[in-house]
Amino acid sequence: MSNFQYVTKETLEQMRAELQRMKGVERPAASRAIAEAREKGDLKENAEYDAAKEAQGILEAKIAAMEGSMANIRVLDESSIDTSKVSILTKVTLTNLNTKKQVTYQIVSEKEADLKVGKISVTSPIGKGILGKVVGDTAEVVAPAGTIKFKIENITA
Repeated sequence: MSNFQYVTKETLEQMRAELQRMKGVERPAASRAIAEAREKGDLKENAEYDAAKEAQGILEAKIAAMEGSMANIRVLDESSIDTSKVSILTKVTLTNLNTKKQVTYQIVSEKEADLKVGKISVTSPIGKGILGKVVGDTAEVVAPAGTIKFKIENITA
């Protein structure tokens, strides 16, 4: 599998806003905290200074990680989704053959996954198990609770 992360334009904009907030708000605040702690005396025994420096290091690591992941992002065009098979950004209606319950999930990137709103990651056990399937196929998904069989009922954009 490629190193690319596929996201929607909306998610990319959220990531850009978060990065901008970290650089424009949190970074200056961390610098101020270090300056204030430095003014309080001897740096060898100044726990506040050490904590401020550590917080700055963590923030810089988060910024670097976000910049690194954004370098590998590819934006998906929702209007060109192939609904003949299960792929990223498709909405899939599944029937659990064990319980006969129907569920609908949208297959999304790891960054966008949110089970509460029916978005599952393409790298999740269910996401991996149904990827590439067509309507009428049965997918066996190996989950922590055991093997679950799903029937693909419908695929939409």
